[in-house]
Amino acid sequence: MTGIVGPVEPATAADSPAPLVTVDGTRFVDTHGREVVLRGFNVSGEAKLAENGKLPFAGVADARKSALAMQSLTNANTVRFLLSWDAAEPSAGTMDTAYLAAVTAQAAAFADVGFEVLFDFHQDLFSRYLFNTGSWYQGDGAPQWVVSAGGYPAESCGLCVMWGQNITSNAAVKAATYDFWHNRVVNERDEFLNQAKQVLAYVRATFTATEFAHVLGVDPYNEPYAGNYDSGQDSRSWEQNVLWPFFVSVRAAMDDAGWADRPAYVEPNLFWNGTLSHETGGFLDAGIIGPRFVFAPHYYDQAAISGVAMWGKASDGQESSAFGTVRDRSTALGAPALVAEFGHPLGGYTSDKAPSIDKAMYQGLDSRLTGAQWWGNAAASGPVLSGTQWQWDIYSGQHHELMNGNASKVLTTGDAWNGEDFSSVALDSAGTAYLRQDARLLDRVYPAAVAGTTLAFTYEDRSRDGTTPMAWIPVPAGLPNTQAVVAASRYAMLVWRSGGDGSPTELKLPAGYRNTIVSDVTYTVQPRSLLLSGAGPAGTVHFALVADSTAPAASTLAAARTELTTWATTAFP
Repeated sequence: MTGIVGPVEPATAADSPAPLVTVDGTRFVDTHGREVVLRGFNVSGEAKLAENGKLPFAGVADARKSALAMQSLTNANTVRFLLSWDAAEPSAGTMDTAYLAAVTAQAAAFADVGFEVLFDFHQDLFSRYLFNTGSWYQGDGAPQWVVSAGGYPAESCGLCVMWGQNITSNAAVKAATYDFWHNRVVNERDEFLNQAKQVLAYVRATFTATEFAHVLGVDPYNEPYAGNYDSGQDSRSWEQNVLWPFFVSVRAAMDDAGWADRPAYVEPNLFWNGTLSHETGGFLDAGIIGPRFVFAPHYYDQAAISGVAMWGKASDGQESSAFGTVRDRSTALGAPALVAEFGHPLGGYTSDKAPSIDKAMYQGLDSRLTGAQWWGNAAASGPVLSGTQWQWDIYSGQHHELMNGNASKVLTTGDAWNGEDFSSVALDSAGTAYLRQDARLLDRVYPAAVAGTTLAFTYEDRSRDGTTPMAWIPVPAGLPNTQAVVAASRYAMLVWRSGGDGSPTELKLPAGYRNTIVSDVTYTVQPRSLLLSGAGPAGTVHFALVADSTAPAASTLAAARTELTTWATTAFP
């Protein structure tokens, strides 16, 4: 191991390239002033494992393969890229430059092909070193020297049936987590902040100017939780008095590392918006946090995952309320929201719910309305949310992980971590990436860049639950020509108010989409995108319907355009 002793010199402001995506109020915007939606995946849970040195990939070639596959199979534009404190600082005050060089090169592979990159200092159950070779569970995060100094009890979760129960039931996990926030044993919170500053300075110094322009910012701490609350403390006061000051310290470290023009993507108490929890939070006392911070919660439907609290499959609007709450907190915080993790297991006893749950989650990202409500109340649709699904791991089902270093427990299936199986991708026997979920669900229409302000958006992906198409957003009978254009196909509808510098609005398009288009503006179809231009004076309401259907007669298209013009004028006066 080669170590760095002392700070890495950050780049100066004069040679710091401007980011391609910045914050404007509650919106992400690009250099043309267009409203940006960030969509993609977490890369990847492999960073939790030892088999490739706690790196997301075995090497840069695999990172590039993964990036190109994600681009080709899903048309995503963003990755949340996992970092390991354990790997970065294996001994106190000494940084592993071999790890830093490798992880930076792998992240650069995504930036080089055009992805926006959000770095994430990841942890689960605080550290792998709380667990022994015979443990039922695994952790990741803090280095061994932090855990060794704590003198924690032997870990045990009792009769836990899900790994997440360790967070509130495992005394060792709770105590180590509590100690971190209170800087109790080896000034571990301060050590983490110094490590983060060193890692970020290294990334900034190593990335080219073009690559660093694709860096969105950093998520400082994955799924924060108190461990134990102090006397009289609850989740809300813990966020206010412990977590938020920590994020302010992270913000200072980012500034010192040359990241002053990149926001910190901060997560609330991890149980805040869980469906099986009643904890409050969401930074209720933080005031306006933008533009230096972005709200980056996670969302999993724990009732659906449990298989007990939710029977059957998801239907229209199941997740709309949860994502509506994210929008409300974004507005109150004066900052954009990016749902940094969401998804549902693809293996295990509730995996049959995945097609409908994940569809409902994407529906919730697109609009706060149910499909049944959308056409009749589109003005209440709300902003389109950015999000990164958990997860994208090309090694899915092909791992070789010694669980907690135990050679008699070699994990190969799923994510090779606590029985999880979330990866939307895998490699076939020839090493070619393929989707493990319906391409209709993952390769989506979405408004990547809107010249002005999005007023409403929806996408009927008609993804399958088994062989059954799920169609939740019917075009109303009062729009018969629009119905004829859509027929039984996938379709998207965007309504926006024009603005910006004259650059076109861009809709991402799925592979093989037939692109029957009805709009009041001129447009150009490019490979995997639709460019809508000629929008006229700023503030004008415009629309675009994009269907995966065989184009009907010109007279039907013209009649649909007239219908939609009247509808848009009425819905958005």
